[in-house]
Amino acid sequence: MDTPTLPMDYAAIERILPHRYPFLLVDRITEFEPDKRIVGVKNVSLNERYLSHTNPDGRPTLPPTILTEAVAQVGAIMILAKPENEDRLIYFMGIERVRYRRPVYPGDVVEIEATVKRLRSRMGQLSGRARVNGEIILHGTMTFALGPKRGDVEP
Repeated sequence: MDTPTLPMDYAAIERILPHRYPFLLVDRITEFEPDKRIVGVKNVSLNERYLSHTNPDGRPTLPPTILTEAVAQVGAIMILAKPENEDRLIYFMGIERVRYRRPVYPGDVVEIEATVKRLRSRMGQLSGRARVNGEIILHGTMTFALGPKRGDVEP
């Protein structure tokens, strides 16, 4: 796949990622620079099944783990959109220095940016940021590995 047509909608994202509802957390890709940077959007709605109701103010919030997964999925789209990775899966290997700055509430539009820090043929590292209304709400580093799809044998 060459540089995808933007904005990339939910159907186009489904052609790249193996995730499906309710585990597909990216609604749209708005910017894409192959091997460098990608920007996606997650719209948070009140009817999402994984909202947490344990916030001290009583408002439902998006759990930080779900937000972290959304950032990882945006990065995965950039990696799996490459023609040489079309028949591979990406595995989330670890996170470092991830900081959460404030809760994410229903109605928030989360802009997610992933930037390549290191990229090799079978693994890499991405820097991720999530913003709501321009305010950074998450930042950190994520490590991933590439492997064969289930049942395939890695050359």
